[in-house]
Amino acid sequence: MDTIEIPMPAGGVAEAWVTRPNDDAPRPGVLFFMDAFGLRPRIAEMAQRIADWGYVVMAPNAFHRNGSVAELAPTEDLTQPGVREAFFKGVRPRLGALTVEALESDLPAYLAALRAVPGVDGRAVGVTGYCMGARLAVRAACLDPDVVAVGGFHGGGLASEADDSPHRGLRQARAEFVLGHADGDRSMDPEAVARLGAALAEAGLTARNEVYSGAAHGYTMSDTSVFDEAATERHFAELRDLLNRTLRLA
Repeated sequence: MDTIEIPMPAGGVAEAWVTRPNDDAPRPGVLFFMDAFGLRPRIAEMAQRIADWGYVVMAPNAFHRNGSVAELAPTEDLTQPGVREAFFKGVRPRLGALTVEALESDLPAYLAALRAVPGVDGRAVGVTGYCMGARLAVRAACLDPDVVAVGGFHGGGLASEADDSPHRGLRQARAEFVLGHADGDRSMDPEAVARLGAALAEAGLTARNEVYSGAAHGYTMSDTSVFDEAATERHFAELRDLLNRTLRLA
């Protein structure tokens, strides 16, 4: 895994991790948006697993306005009772900085950087995101018609009643979507899941928009107390199928 620095339109740089298969063949690109706990070993593991399917994967530090990867990474064991919840309290200001205006500046820069990574083949790319990263993934597809696949897992706030909710831009998207929601998620309740499904259908998009029964918010993150192995493996299988369909890998 390599670390690159992406010059950002609003100033400064965003670090990003890049991983690829163990060969030099041209490969499709996949943009990986982290969860609210930031870039850390678990994100590296997940990105490498996707890369091993045959993709060049780039995971940017979406919190670049708040600090470097090293400065923001968790230092305590998030699997211990209460630690995950305590850490998240400090994350809220970082989430607040990811305004619609900030993302409309950042997302094209991330996509351009991914396409410029040596070995990335073509403009068509996939995007996958987790927790708050699912919102970034949806918005990326709404901004760029060459995003052909979107995976979003245990995302929150994807289809609120707000005027700037991510689902309101889906008419501009051209991607196929696979969305695996957490069960009993207050940030993505049954009404929001239904609202998102209706928006996907109205936009004429191919999509799976499903709740993973029994899986808590954050279920893919094995370094936290809410990890669910069965739901995680389901997500990997559905994501792999999506990327293979849309980016035309055998």
